Amino acid sequence: MNKQHIVVLTGAGISAESGLKTFRDSDGLWNGYDVYDVATPGAWKRNPQLVTDFYNARRKDVTAAKPNAAHFGLVALEKDFDVTIITQNIDDLHERAGSSNIIHLHGEIFKMRSEADEQLIYEIRGDIKIGDRAEDGAQLRPYIVWFEEPVPMIEIAVKKMTDCDFFVVVGTSLQVYPAASLLHYAPPYLPKFIIDKKIPDVKKSDKLTLIELPATEGVKELKKILKGYISK
Repeated sequence: MNKQHIVVLTGAGISAESGLKTFRDSDGLWNGYDVYDVATPGAWKRNPQLVTDFYNARRKDVTAAKPNAAHFGLVALEKDFDVTIITQNIDDLHERAGSSNIIHLHGEIFKMRSEADEQLIYEIRGDIKIGDRAEDGAQLRPYIVWFEEPVPMIEIAVKKMTDCDFFVVVGTSLQVYPAASLLHYAPPYLPKFIIDKKIPDVKKSDKLTLIELPATEGVKELKKILKGYISK
């Protein structure tokens, strides 16, 4: 018997409990940095050293962090469901927890790319330095989809919405587009769940279950609810 398919959209809230800071929790600042100073193409042009230093520090933060119960809880769902994780996060905590199907919408902190050719991608565990070059001779930059840049993986994510049985949102304010638009691609009849310590402003419906808890507790509650669907 084929397993039912769950698509899970995760945001910064699921990694916050692993100690990774978010823009949302600090009024648009991330460790004292304005998003427009470190996460836009204009920022890179103005001050590539600042941007490089910022992401080098984030890479160290992610290396030190560990997956939490919410990450492991989503992995546990794979026992009874096909699970696709669509994450807005650039960390690798879903991978380290053991999730087997992950789509990164906004890039990955442990990868870098040519600033001239987005297809030239390399693994990186240490620091990127100004002067480090891709094979095309261009400066290497973080493999991050910055604000004001296209989100190439969104088309793949949207396709996942057409063949899922449940849609779950964990730890995202649903303020960043196009990721937030995935909720609108979910068919009206589809059971949907939003888990967040502060539920975002969404249109209520009888197919939408709101779980106002931190990610670790909320995923535990989700697992209890989904057991009811397995037994039907």
